[in-house]
Amino acid sequence: MERVYVVFITAPRGKGEELASKLVESRLAACVNVVNGVRSVYWWKGRVERDEEDLLVVKTVESKVEELIRYVKEVHPYEVPEVIAVPVEKGLREYLAWVEEVTKTG
Repeated sequence: MERVYVVFITAPRGKGEELASKLVESRLAACVNVVNGVRSVYWWKGRVERDEEDLLVVKTVESKVEELIRYVKEVHPYEVPEVIAVPVEKGLREYLAWVEEVTKTG
């Protein structure tokens, strides 16, 4: 079984749903949870910024991670989008198999 990853992506508020749909439709992700109204505080270009954002929690497989990162970089409105991929150590076997099956079909 291929290793499953969870990828965290932030997007401007209201843009997360569109990005999530594109990732699932292209089979770069099996599932994306869109968490609206995340408050982000971060350092950018010499000052502290505060923004309302959407947080995407993306489930994919290892072989799709690099392509997913490239895709997000191309379409994302931020100069440097947050894209963090974390391998899943444990999970429901049937769910992990489903993620693999769905992403392999594309």
